[in-house]
Amino acid sequence: MRNSTRLTVGSVTVVLAVVIFGAASADDFPLVGNYTQNVACKGDGSDQATAKVTISPQEIVSNVGICTILDKKTDGPSISAHVECQLAGGPLIGDITFTPRPDNTVEFIDRNMTYKALLYRCPQ
Repeated sequence: MRNSTRLTVGSVTVVLAVVIFGAASADDFPLVGNYTQNVACKGDGSDQATAKVTISPQEIVSNVGICTILDKKTDGPSISAHVECQLAGGPLIGDITFTPRPDNTVEFIDRNMTYKALLYRCPQ
């Protein structure tokens, strides 16, 4: 009886942890969606193509090129990603950081601080 009680309590704890924190998977990435950079997204088809950014769990697509997400980790409110980008000038490997802001935008910056943008989520 005592062992079955421990098993039940342990099972309930695991279920509660999954419900509260969500079931983690390799594809979990809270920034998945369509954005525009440095200008609010209208989402009505009139947004400039040069401003559009699409983020999936595997890649980031923008006017600059396609970046494959090789690794990602959470650091407080920020999400860091190690990426390999296919750019017009050739491939580039680097690190970028996304930081969600209270106004529902996402600050984007590369590790060398050579590029910074504010991403605006587009309406669904």
